Amino acid sequence: MSQANVWQRISAVDGRLCLLLNRMSRRHLLVLLFRFISRIGDGIFWYALMAVLPLLYGERGLVAAGLMVLAGLINLQVYRLCKHRFARERPFVSMPRINLAGVPLDRYSFPSGHTQHAVGFSVVAVAFFPHLAMALFVLAALVALSRPLLGLHYPSDVVLGAGLGFGVAQLLLGVAALSGWMA
Repeated sequence: MSQANVWQRISAVDGRLCLLLNRMSRRHLLVLLFRFISRIGDGIFWYALMAVLPLLYGERGLVAAGLMVLAGLINLQVYRLCKHRFARERPFVSMPRINLAGVPLDRYSFPSGHTQHAVGFSVVAVAFFPHLAMALFVLAALVALSRPLLGLHYPSDVVLGAGLGFGVAQLLLGVAALSGWMA
């Protein structure tokens, strides 16, 4: 099988999954819930968490919040680079059957910045405060789910955004561990 055929098959599966997830946007209450979750993913919750961690956990919270800020800045640059490099149109533009149920923050789809940041912030915070894992990873998963459900991203945008966020977080945590900041 040629490389072009592989990409065509991946794209077809991605489109079908996108349509399947987007069908949930026909339910008004689900749309309201996932718009709210997506709005939280815009940054409101994460900025509040970064502000609260030093107040609750002192120096350890300050280090975690500082690494979260760095993760956010690096993820923003990676996100911008990918958006302009790949210029993938959003599903509601490319697929007429997709229902747009949310507001896009920019033109392009790849990667999902909401997911990238949610995963990156969660991984850093949980490395310092494991007791937050359930709440943060559930929130990150809901943010990720909101993106194709609202017609804003393909599932692959979400999966690859999560991978980028995870990778940036792991890189920063590795540097922090080598520097003795995680003691």
